[in-house]
Amino acid sequence: MPVRTIAVKVAQWIDRLGAVWVEGQITQINMRPGTRTAFLVLRDTAADMSLSVTCDPELLRNSAVPLQEGSRVVVYGKLQFFTGRGTVSLRITEIRPVGIGELLARIERLKALLAAEGLFDPRLKRPIPFLPNRIGLITGRASAAEHDVVTVATQRWPAVRFEIRNTAVQGATAVPQILEAIAALDANPEVDVIVLARGGGSVEDLLPFSDETLCRAIVSAKTPIVSAIGHEPDNPLSDYVADLRAATPTDAAKRIVPDAAAEMALLRELRERSAAALRGWVDREARALAQLRSRPVLADPLRLLDQRHDEVERLRASAQRAIDHLLSGESTNTRHLREKLTAVGPAATLSRGYAVVQRVSGKERHVIRSIEDAPPGTQLRIRVADGAISAAGLGSLPLGSRPPRKDS
Repeated sequence: MPVRTIAVKVAQWIDRLGAVWVEGQITQINMRPGTRTAFLVLRDTAADMSLSVTCDPELLRNSAVPLQEGSRVVVYGKLQFFTGRGTVSLRITEIRPVGIGELLARIERLKALLAAEGLFDPRLKRPIPFLPNRIGLITGRASAAEHDVVTVATQRWPAVRFEIRNTAVQGATAVPQILEAIAALDANPEVDVIVLARGGGSVEDLLPFSDETLCRAIVSAKTPIVSAIGHEPDNPLSDYVADLRAATPTDAAKRIVPDAAAEMALLRELRERSAAALRGWVDREARALAQLRSRPVLADPLRLLDQRHDEVERLRASAQRAIDHLLSGESTNTRHLREKLTAVGPAATLSRGYAVVQRVSGKERHVIRSIEDAPPGTQLRIRVADGAISAAGLGSLPLGSRPPRKDS
């Protein structure tokens, strides 16, 4: 038979097989963006055998526990034979974590519950004191975590003091003992911060630090609590509810106790920077004062007054000249007017030989303008240039006639 016949018959035979539950370990996950199929490799944990698996990418994305290489799962699906490539694949419609996966799923559900209640809210985190008076340490007896925290903290700050509580850090008795230790340290007024420290371990070993009761006790404590459980990849729920999460116990010691040498160096640096800043400020102010003093108004304060004095003197002289010129002009005008007035006045006329004849009638005097105004016997007053003459009128002659001679 040709290959196509064999391939079709094999595909038909495999298609008659029913759906099956398969347990294994994921060794490869391939999800390409934009595709509708995800490819996995499921390996037997007890033998060197593997099986290709295909599924909808949403099945992996919606898993209760994030699936990654190494996860143990149980899948439900149906075998398929691809005639074009001659390969067999298990098309799955359901996937469930098993063993550790089930524990992780429960932890994830508890994590979602605590997050929904707001226990992971950063606003609930209490600040860690800069230099604790006494550090409460909860860890296993004679453990490496205790040695790391105490040694590193003492090296960084020799005067540091500890209040150590040794408890079980795994197993069924761990949570009650840790809760009792937290309550005792939280009630001690000398303890400023509490450290939960444990070295690395498997997921089962770290389960006590994901216990709901312990998480709520950490949140309820009045004293800040630092979670230093396992190594960097380990993330028990105590890391999320604690006030500070440290990657390792050594990191916890570094983050709660300042380095004395570094602090002294920082103090020296700050003092030098402060002195430099002060010197710079003094220099700037001195330069500013020197610039102010070098300005003309401060270098010679009377200079402007002298300039104004000279200007005032010039203005006064100019005003005096203007007044003198005005008075001179007005004096000339007055003289001219006086000369004109003198020229047309009676005194000038009298000085040329003329006289003013007035008729005296009692106290009244009238200027005689016609011969008719001076009948014979009229008392006359004749005013000349240098005085006045009294006379009596003898009669009048017409204009142009001569008076009679004395000898006739």
